[in-house]
Amino acid sequence: MAIRLPIERNAAGAGGPPFTTRARVAYHGLRIALLVLLAVVTYLLFPNAPAVDSPIFEVGSVATENVIAPFAFVVPKSPAALAQEREELAQSVKPILEYRPAALDSAQNQLRAFIDSLSVTVQRGVDAHATAAAQRTSLIAAAGLQGVTLTPQEADYLVPGARRRAMLDSVRRAYARWLSAGIAAGATVDNLRGNVIVRREGQERSVMVDSLLSFASLLSRSRAFEPDPNSSVASALYLKLLSAFFRPTVTLDQFATEQRRQELRNSVNVNEYMVRAGEKVVGAHEVVGQAEFEKMRALHDAMQARTRGQRALGRIAGSVAYNALVLAIFGIAIVLFRPQLYSAFRSLAMFAAVFLLVLVVSAVAAKWQPVHPELVPVALAAIILSVLFDSRISMIAAMILAVLVGGQSVYRGTNALFINLVGGAAAALSVRVILRREQSYQYVITIGVAYLGAALAIGLTLGWNSNQMIASAGLGVGNAIVSVVFAMFLVPLAERFTGITTYLTLIEYSDLNRPLLRRLSLEAPGTYAHTIAIANLTEAACRGIGANPILGRVGAYYHDIGKLGKPQYFVENQARGRNPHDQLKPDTSASIIRNHVREGLELAKEVGLPATIRAFIVEHHGTASITYFLERERQRSGYVADPDEYAYPGPIPQSRETAIVMLADGVEAAARRMTDPTPERIREVIDRVVEERFAEGQLREAPITLREISVVKREFARVLGGMYHARVEYPKAVATGVPATV
Repeated sequence: MAIRLPIERNAAGAGGPPFTTRARVAYHGLRIALLVLLAVVTYLLFPNAPAVDSPIFEVGSVATENVIAPFAFVVPKSPAALAQEREELAQSVKPILEYRPAALDSAQNQLRAFIDSLSVTVQRGVDAHATAAAQRTSLIAAAGLQGVTLTPQEADYLVPGARRRAMLDSVRRAYARWLSAGIAAGATVDNLRGNVIVRREGQERSVMVDSLLSFASLLSRSRAFEPDPNSSVASALYLKLLSAFFRPTVTLDQFATEQRRQELRNSVNVNEYMVRAGEKVVGAHEVVGQAEFEKMRALHDAMQARTRGQRALGRIAGSVAYNALVLAIFGIAIVLFRPQLYSAFRSLAMFAAVFLLVLVVSAVAAKWQPVHPELVPVALAAIILSVLFDSRISMIAAMILAVLVGGQSVYRGTNALFINLVGGAAAALSVRVILRREQSYQYVITIGVAYLGAALAIGLTLGWNSNQMIASAGLGVGNAIVSVVFAMFLVPLAERFTGITTYLTLIEYSDLNRPLLRRLSLEAPGTYAHTIAIANLTEAACRGIGANPILGRVGAYYHDIGKLGKPQYFVENQARGRNPHDQLKPDTSASIIRNHVREGLELAKEVGLPATIRAFIVEHHGTASITYFLERERQRSGYVADPDEYAYPGPIPQSRETAIVMLADGVEAAARRMTDPTPERIREVIDRVVEERFAEGQLREAPITLREISVVKREFARVLGGMYHARVEYPKAVATGVPATV
């Protein structure tokens, strides 16, 4: 609950629309425009039409109606599922290895060129009658040009022509025997597993990768063709030549392999299901499975797509109208039950801002799939509105938000309506008056328990497992914590915007150590004592009639702060027998007394007092006359030229609390002047002061009844009776001779 400013008066009376027709149209039109604007923004946040022909039920829920496909449609696979299926199928492709006979020809040609080069070199040495050492050097040089490094012993071994021809024939036979069968490079074989496909002369065959011959297999099997197995030099030279001119005849064809994989990827059907016209998607009272849910979602999207084009304008208009009608229910509730809020446009703007905050968060939360309605912060809105206004209007707002969000396309078929209704109602009913910080824990526990109960009820109904119920409850509890924390952060900003003062703010200003009250106690101690006495009277009276006791007490604290400007001119601060007004004209004295209202208002604005507290400064005297100086002027001059100079500026009290402070101010001042304050005389003074205020018309606009006035008088008498109770005189003390009293 919060304290609201009095509604500004206009030509039609307090709180009503302006009198003229044009002004009324502008008055109501501005509020209707705010509603339509919020409806349009809601559509922009949830562009899919909320009212669709095809419902969407959650997985695990029980369908409440038959869902029949009105036309044929397809259910596409999700991008992730489609990509996974394509990749799995692509991985099933066997690597393709290609047999390349040109590699065998290349190896044999290079081997032949090597031997021919050596033969020519040897022949030149013989013709030149070169020494054996010179021939060896020539052979090593010629072999180096062919990419083969020979040792001196190997060069000597190849000098005889018969040995060269035998070596050439052995290597050539090994290549012809094994390279022609297919030899794969070691790096290719090492990275492959399982079966592979080998292409040869247009034919494909599947073989185990382990059955492919490698270079190691070639070296091992070629031992059978060694030309001189008894010579270690010949054996080493034989293996060197096999290695030097080896070319793998079986290689991995990356392009062909990837091409075949892509063909398989493209062959995957992009649709999960094909639904024919008239086919049942899910039947009434059937449990919704994953397949049914995906079909309903696809049908919903297909129907949304069909409404575009020439029907787009109608779809938009229908969506905005749906949102506006739901919001209009809340607007009508405000007009009927809280007309003062309808008149205060800033309050309506605050409702719109809170609604917008919930809608924006709901739209963001809807991007998280699957949709979790526990993340919709209806509880946040309920807490803010309960603190600013009251629980009843907060409850209505929570219900409207639950219906508005739950009716949007993305949340249809979920449990958003039930969950948010429970969470919002718990927040609205639990948050009333915030007086202490630890109350936040109570609110979190209450709202969290509500979300827990909602999760349990839904889980048991739909047969959820424990993990699903725990997840739902956990999200709800997290929502409760975040809502309370953010509400406490946003409430001060909302107070400033709307001009509403909450109990927390009042409690802050009730601290007697605040600078302004400290000044009052030091610079005007009599006024300070008078203020404390009025605060006690006001609080008791407010409690008696059900008004706001904290507002009454705080307002009483600050109602006379204007006396800080000239405290010595007010009787409660004057020393006995010294009155500065004796030296002033009545009109000057009246001006000083009257100006304490204006000076108090200026001082209050300077320190930033809320408007609800400032109202006590200007209303506690109303428009009453400053009778003492008015009569002095009449006695001095015989007439008063301008009686308004001897009256307070007003306005008269507009609330029960300011009216009670006005009465308490007069009663306390009159009771202080009594010499014998008996209970009977106190009641007489109270009756006289109240009758005077009634006679002056000071209470005609305050919403206080005669029955409440009688309660106020009774509470005044009780408190004043305690303040001025008779004291018992005790015998004189023996030692000091000073009488002691109680």
